[in-house]
Amino acid sequence: MQVAVISDVHANKVAFDAVLDDLGSNASDDSTPESIVCAGDVVGYNPWPAECVAEVRTREIPTVMGNHDRAVASDTSFRFNSMAAAGVEYARERLDDDAVEWLSGLPDARTVLDGRIKLVHGHPDDPDRYTYPEEFSPSMLGDEDVLVTGHTHVQGHKQFEEGTVMNPGSVGQPRDGDPRAAYAVVDLDDQSVDERRVEYDIDAVAEAVADAGLPARIGERLYDGR
Repeated sequence: MQVAVISDVHANKVAFDAVLDDLGSNASDDSTPESIVCAGDVVGYNPWPAECVAEVRTREIPTVMGNHDRAVASDTSFRFNSMAAAGVEYARERLDDDAVEWLSGLPDARTVLDGRIKLVHGHPDDPDRYTYPEEFSPSMLGDEDVLVTGHTHVQGHKQFEEGTVMNPGSVGQPRDGDPRAAYAVVDLDDQSVDERRVEYDIDAVAEAVADAGLPARIGERLYDGR
């Protein structure tokens, strides 16, 4: 069974659309993902929070709450830098009450597909803890076959006898030096992970960031994948 795994969309509709298109173009009879799951932070930074929330909800993508999702839902941006705080404020202004309520209802962790995949944003013990691929360990796993994390925006995975720990990378704001949108496909039959990258129109995002009055650095950093 193939499952597409995404995280940290961060209101970047252009990158999100590119990933969804890539999933469709890579589909074949024996490798079409049967579902999509998300490790949080649908909103934040970029100028399409409402569109990205709507896409996730329409597709009924199981999702957990990221720190930016929580900040928007709880009307707080504690300890955020100026770029992150601006993205949170922008999202608050553009999401309707129904979308904010949906964000508020997201759990910190959830299991899907009969408990075979567990989704968290940062770490199973702390949703806000940055856990990079080199820190992945079997102690992070519970009864699930695959633990999906996000938050760091760094793509990677490790396989252990106890199961697989993975981060699909960030759809909307990669920070691993590769500016392409990141996602992954996991095969639950053998727990193999196919890490994927997709080109998208960064110029269009940078222009939209400027037009929205958001800090220019939000768009500029996308070119470097930082």
